[in-house]
Amino acid sequence: MTESTSPPRRAGMMRVARSRGALSGLLVLLLGLWGALIPFVGPLFDFAFTPSTSWTWTSGRFWLEVLPGVAAVVGGLMLMVTANRAVGVFAGYLASAAGAWFVVGPVLGRLWGGPEGAAGSPVGSTARQVWEQISFFSGLGVVILFFAAQALGRFTVRSVRDVRASEKHARNRAGDDSGHRGSDSGDRNTTTSDTAFTSNQAAPQSAPVGGPTGGATRAGAPGTPQN
Repeated sequence: MTESTSPPRRAGMMRVARSRGALSGLLVLLLGLWGALIPFVGPLFDFAFTPSTSWTWTSGRFWLEVLPGVAAVVGGLMLMVTANRAVGVFAGYLASAAGAWFVVGPVLGRLWGGPEGAAGSPVGSTARQVWEQISFFSGLGVVILFFAAQALGRFTVRSVRDVRASEKHARNRAGDDSGHRGSDSGDRNTTTSDTAFTSNQAAPQSAPVGGPTGGATRAGAPGTPQN
């Protein structure tokens, strides 16, 4: 009884429905793409931080926008496709860290970029500068952090769907193992039968000794009729 119930319980701790983090992962992935690409394409629409030229690479853009954007993309992709609880939790933490870095990164960038900061200065009118600050850093980071935390909470909760998914996975594995064992047993039986058949064919055929017919032949061997 213990052997039949323990594997599903162990699997149930880690198996989750594959759709558990699909929506949150997709949103985190799209937001990560936005955060990593907007500093390079934003200047085309006069929506940028200095330097306000498109496809210009700077260390500030790498550390404060590209790096957390890539981390959010990777975390979102993992949330979308994983059916493992541990992987989902790791992806949630990774995406959460990316969102938090979008928020606090520009502030910490002043340590090596001076008062202006490593991210540069927003361009345009006052209203546009506010929207640029929200869209590039603080607002973007808060939204990523929200969806990542939501996915993280979903992966840390064990629901009825998780139990059903783990039991289905355990049944499928048990069926596959039974099929492999049956195939191996059939192969062994076939091999044993072939070996027995080969042994029977190779055994020598001995001539019968004695018996009525054999005795009559030996008696009449000299060719002289018996009186």
